[in-house]
Amino acid sequence: MVTQEQRKRQLAREKFLRQQQRRTAARRKARMRNSVIASVLGVVVIGSVALYTTGALKDDGKKTAASADVTPSASATSKAPDPCAKPASGKVKTMTWKKEPAVTVDKSAKYTMKLATTCGDIAIALKASVAPHTVNSFAFLAGKGYFDHTKCHRLTDSGIYVLQCGDPTGTGSGGPGYTIPDENLKDKSLKGGIYPAGTVAMANTGQKHTGGSQYFLVYQDSQLPASYTPFGTVSASGMKVLKKIAAAGAQAADPTTGNTAPNATVVINKATVTKS
Repeated sequence: MVTQEQRKRQLAREKFLRQQQRRTAARRKARMRNSVIASVLGVVVIGSVALYTTGALKDDGKKTAASADVTPSASATSKAPDPCAKPASGKVKTMTWKKEPAVTVDKSAKYTMKLATTCGDIAIALKASVAPHTVNSFAFLAGKGYFDHTKCHRLTDSGIYVLQCGDPTGTGSGGPGYTIPDENLKDKSLKGGIYPAGTVAMANTGQKHTGGSQYFLVYQDSQLPASYTPFGTVSASGMKVLKKIAAAGAQAADPTTGNTAPNATVVINKATVTKS
């Protein structure tokens, strides 16, 4: 017999899949529109905005619907006190590249990503040996200051429990201009269709090999298809920060982007990737 909780999770997954389909359709329309404009104006369009919206887990907002979305909308919750500090001074850098950076990470070495956020530091042990393209991309982007001063734009608290970050535009439609291949989809941690708490994985458009810069941090076991590259694990102290952010709840869905922003002001003041 199907329990109420199982039914709730199933509805959340179905809603998530519908969102992905709508975003994919919107991206296709955007590509067609850009192609027409380019031919009429005789302008060479460099980089597709649609590709960038292949961010992370939910790449939801996608200006018009393009994005790497993988999570359902969070349920609306009442506004809670902001548990986080004011962001450090500085501006988000808007940078894009035509292609993925050359892979230079040492697959035999250990790498750690540190997100110095307004809510506390989140340390993530990266899986370079099984996700070298992904870890290499994050090391490259962090080194360029790509994630500095960016907001985590989405928090889901129903069916799937994740915090999504990595989009400089804060809409769920941004990306670095290039995509990276899916990796490590058979990770031993992904058992029974569950991404366990502490997992850090890539968001995508719902299509293969469409990861960009958006990613999600799982703060509670979440049932998802094994199609989002798991490339890191949050430390125990980092989980406390994630739990604090989650406890503050999420806002109602934005009518334009569909994002359910966290009530907490989650800004990444500085992101660094170090080798040990």
